Parts: sequence; C-alpha cells; structure tokens
Amino acid sequence: EKEAHKLLQPADKTLRTMAIEFAEYQVCVDIFITSQAYVDMASISVIPRTTGGQVYYYYSFSALSDPPKLYNDLKWNITRPQGFEAVMRVRCSQGIQVQDYSGNFCKRIPTDIDLPAIDCDKAVMVTLKHDDKLQDGAECAFQCALLYTTIDGERRIRISTLSLPCTNMLSNLFRAADLDSQFACMLKQAANEIPSKALPLVKEQASNGCINALYAYRKFCATVTSSGQLILPEALKLLPLYTLALTKSVGLRTDGRIDGRSFWINYVSSLSTPLAVPLVYPRMISVHNLDAKDNEESVLPPPIPLSSEHLSNDGVYFLENGEDGLLYVGESVESDILQKLFGVPSAAEIRSQYVLQQYDNQLSKKFNDVVNEIRRQRSSYLRIKLCKKGDPTGMLFLSYMVEDRTAGGQSYVEFLVQVHRQIQHKLN
Repeated sequence: EKEAHKLLQPADKTLRTMAIEFAEYQVCVDIFITSQAYVDMASISVIPRTTGGQVYYYYSFSALSDPPKLYNDLKWNITRPQGFEAVMRVRCSQGIQVQDYSGNFCKRIPTDIDLPAIDCDKAVMVTLKHDDKLQDGAECAFQCALLYTTIDGERRIRISTLSLPCTNMLSNLFRAADLDSQFACMLKQAANEIPSKALPLVKEQASNGCINALYAYRKFCATVTSSGQLILPEALKLLPLYTLALTKSVGLRTDGRIDGRSFWINYVSSLSTPLAVPLVYPRMISVHNLDAKDNEESVLPPPIPLSSEHLSNDGVYFLENGEDGLLYVGESVESDILQKLFGVPSAAEIRSQYVLQQYDNQLSKKFNDVVNEIRRQRSSYLRIKLCKKGDPTGMLFLSYMVEDRTAGGQSYVEFLVQVHRQIQHKLN
C-alpha cells in the first residue's frame, strides 16, 4: 500500500532496451490489447512510448460491440497523415531555453528527439525556462524544426516559427493566457509524476499549481477588489474546475485497476491539447430532447455541467471524453423515447452489449448525427457503453459528475472555498 505507485513502473529494463533498439532501426510499434487479464501495461507500454507509437486498450472487450471500434482504430492508424524517421528540435531566442521534452519518442542527445513515426494525433510538450532577462517591448522567437520522411519516401523538413511580444505587465500575461495549453501542461506533468510519487502528493501539486497562478493574479492584478472575493482571470476562470476534475480522474483514483491507470498515463503522454480537457471533464449532452431542439446551425447541442442535479429520472444523456462514450438511461424514461432510440418499449429490454443503430425517426437520426460528428471531431471511433440508473453501470456514469461531492472528494463549490482560503492565507 505504501509503495503502490511502483506497480505503475516497468518491472525491469528488458523492454526498455528492446524499445531503444527498435528506435535505432526506425521501427515504430503500436500495441492493440483485448485481453481481460492483467497484462502489466506499465512494462509493455514502454515500447510504443519510446518508438513514437501508442497503445490501444479495449477493456472489457466485447466480441459483440467492440469489433467496429477495433476495425476503425486499425484503419485510421494505417491511413492517417503521418511521417517516418523523424528528428525534431526546438530552438529559442536569447533569454529562454528548452528545459524538457515530453511525449512518445526516443531521446539520445539533449537537444533532439527521435521519432520513428509521427502522426497527426500526437503532441509533444516542450517546457521552457528563463535563463536571462527579457526586454519589455522586445520579441521572443521560438522555432520547431521537424525532419521526416513522407509516406511516399520523400525527405522533408517542416519549420514552425512563432514570435511573441515580451511584457513586464503581469495583467497582459493573464489576459493572453491559453487555458487549454496550460491545463494540458498540468495534466501531462501530473501523469509523469504518478509512477514515482504517492497520489495525495500528486493531487496536492496539481491543486497548488492552480492556487499559485490565481494567487499571483489576485496579488498583482486585482488589488483594488474586496479581499472577501475570489477573483478569477477571465481567460483562466475554468482552471479551478478542470483542476478539480483532474484530481478525480482515472489516473489519480485509488479504486481503479493498475492496468487502467497505466494506460491512462500512457494515453496522456502524447495527448493533443484539444483532447486534454475532455479527458478529465467530458462533454455531456441530453439526448431525449434532441428532436425538440431547433439547433440546425450546429449538430451538437450545448453541453450540460457535470453535476447530478442536471440529470432527471426521465432523461437519456450522452457523455464522451474523446475515447469512450457513455449513454445513460434514467429510471422513468417514457416508452416512446426508448422505442425511438433503442427499438424497445422499456429500459429492462435494452441489451447490455449496446450497439448503436439508426431507426426510422427524427430522434434516432439526430442522435446518430451527434455521435458521428463527435467521432469526426475527435478522430476517434468512440466505444459506446450503456449505463442504467440503479445498477453498477449507472454508478460508472455518475463517477464522472466531477462537480458533485464524490467518495473522498470535494464538490466544486467546496473546492472553490478551499482555493479562496489558501489565497487569503498567502495574502495575509
């Protein structure tokens, strides 16, 4: 119990040595796992992580409902835009230097990373540090150079350059803050810490990162406001919510399977910025009233906050995090809605091994359109699981209601109160 995090570390160096050899020969390895038994994900995932690949994990695999997901993952893996035999380096102008790279790659020298394969779904995080003073009003330049071979065998170099103004006004920095990028950085740093630190410590570090940022804003940018108020910068007003969601996520829960947490850590490693927030704070929409809403401009209806007070017993809800989709059916859903969505008049008759189908009615068509649009946006063929209120699958769905008070966790309001108290303590 005291060193449970060690189960999230590779058992030995055997597979790491093999992975480095693969990378030297420019071989990228992807692994598809459908086993229901413990497979020591922490050790196995070293190979795809070092060679620019990824792990596809289907737990628990259903021969009835999961083949479409497996087929589409395999098809997209082969057909997506990608390059091979890549080398990447990031350069900065004077005053800033690269501190570290994070992602799925092999690193032999400090300045470059080797990528036997690089594709459109993966991201590499580069953390920077100040090593000299920057002049106010001047500009800082960043350049990423990627040398790679196309799928047609053509050797190319792709250069991305960014120039940003320097400022000594902290309020300007907060005004221009990029919430998604900042949270993606926080998420990846937490995932990197999990195998080597106790979970309470990782959660505390994530919370402190949020509190320190808001404290700096309160102290230097919002000094004229009342001390009894929690002041949030407009660009980062959702940072506390996402931080709370991170502390309740699969990777930071103590009740999950070891392989499940190892997969989560590996998945986060190369996760792109647009998918970072949905992973811990999924999108939830109501399905039962899709045909009543006049939302022709957008296929997707507006999302609902992740709180059980927004769930009704006579409703059907869909939640997705970019990888999985959960379809939640309340206890008192009208038989007409069930007939339109599932082809049966009662919830008891819906098969637990749910397979999405389209029936000849407006509600079913709109729900299929929603699922297909999400799959397109996420470049992922969501696995859809059925969850019913009153059984264990319903509890799985409710575990994503991160704004509620959950077992051993705070509600969003309680977390905001804690953040406010700690900021007040620092100010005093």
